[in-house]
Amino acid sequence: MVRSDVVAGAASRWVKVGVWAVAGIVLVAFPLVFSTPAVTSIAVFTVIFMAAATAWNSFSGYSGYISIGHAVFFGSGAYTIALIALHLHLVGGYEIFWFVPVAGVVAMVIAVPVGLIALRTRRHTFVVITIAFFFIFQLLAYNLSSLTKGSAGILLPTPPWTGVGFNQHFYYAALVVLVVAVLLSVGIRHSRFGLQLLAIRDDEDRAAGLGVKTTRVKLIAYVISAFSVGMVGAIWAYFLGDIHPQFAFTPLFDLAVAIMAFLGGLGTISGPLFGAALLESLQQYFTVQYSAGDLYLFAYGALFLVVIVALPKGVIPTVADAYRRWHDRRLQAMVDRNERLSGASPASEAPNLPRAVQAAPGAKR
Repeated sequence: MVRSDVVAGAASRWVKVGVWAVAGIVLVAFPLVFSTPAVTSIAVFTVIFMAAATAWNSFSGYSGYISIGHAVFFGSGAYTIALIALHLHLVGGYEIFWFVPVAGVVAMVIAVPVGLIALRTRRHTFVVITIAFFFIFQLLAYNLSSLTKGSAGILLPTPPWTGVGFNQHFYYAALVVLVVAVLLSVGIRHSRFGLQLLAIRDDEDRAAGLGVKTTRVKLIAYVISAFSVGMVGAIWAYFLGDIHPQFAFTPLFDLAVAIMAFLGGLGTISGPLFGAALLESLQQYFTVQYSAGDLYLFAYGALFLVVIVALPKGVIPTVADAYRRWHDRRLQAMVDRNERLSGASPASEAPNLPRAVQAAPGAKR
């Protein structure tokens, strides 16, 4: 029984490694295989939102604090890269990508005072505070016209690339940020710091009683999540070529990343990736094909209700639970069959005995 569990655990780990390897190969090869500009344009937005949803989940999914204000960091990253290009007189090309991490750092710096204020509150109040900060930054972008050019927006340099490969440069830049976001999420999830976040999510008062410095832990996770969001905001701005306050600081961003994480599985590593890949690609496809405008928001709302009612854990955890139950039944059937062949009564036929007693060498059958 123990040997079977060990073998099954090793096989499960290898399956996970194989799935991640295949996913990585698919992501790297996708724009090379499907090089049509319309397809690669959708792919760029999809990878951007995969990174944003993963970063959002590394805070909200692990801590239980649902942020509806990460558009602050997305827009800050966008305006950072635009202002850098404007004041340094950059002419476009790869040199702008070197400043993308700077946009992430600026987002982190902004996240510190925002987090210090917002994270002094608890969950429901925190949601309201993050919404308030979002509107404050949007109004600042409109009114600080000497810095942000107000509603006129800021033009970014035109990239020198042309033809089929134009979108590929932005795709791979966004893919690098996605890898960073996933590595940060994995590092948080499998660390002592991640355990503290999960303890806060389960019972914050009890976690504090056990010695977890809850405010500091939440703030660090909040600042880390802002880093990747700021970077994809910068890539998004450069890809579009211009930015305006209503698009850089939009509530639709927070709505989208939250639904993506909930759909795939809040608090998991692969859930936000799956949710973003599915929802953003479909939204971009329908917009391109049918000029649907904001009609996809109705689909977002309906899908969110379906997920909450039918799949409250999200798609990935639900599928994983179903697989785990199937695997346990299959393993139990194998154990029962082996015990029948050996002449012993199957453990499954002794439901009133604890499993530890059933499996004990000297247990009475």
